[in-house]
Amino acid sequence: MRPVAGRLDETNPRKPVTRTAKLLFTSGRSNPIQRTGWAYPWKKAVEAVDGVPEGFGYHGLRHYFATLLIHGGASVKTVQTALGHATPIITLNTYAGEWPEAVDRTRNLVDAALSGARLAVAR
Repeated sequence: MRPVAGRLDETNPRKPVTRTAKLLFTSGRSNPIQRTGWAYPWKKAVEAVDGVPEGFGYHGLRHYFATLLIHGGASVKTVQTALGHATPIITLNTYAGEWPEAVDRTRNLVDAALSGARLAVAR
């Protein structure tokens, strides 16, 4: 990956920062790929795969990546870092419902504490 300096990150609109980004995909000249140059190959790739809804775009791929991490057991901090969110709050506000087992773990902890039982909880 080639670092590209000076990209404005407006993930947190209250506190935009300029930072170096390591790009996975670049143009033939090692520049960032612009959305317009990626639209045609993306559309063809989506059409070639069964089960992908029509109009599935880049942002859908981002959400898929995030939920894949979450359901694989990744922490909020890990997902925040992977997505480039400025704070874990942004990640939680977007994906809180994807961590349903956390509610079950919490309920089990409280039940165990109130009943005096000892409970092993996976982390």
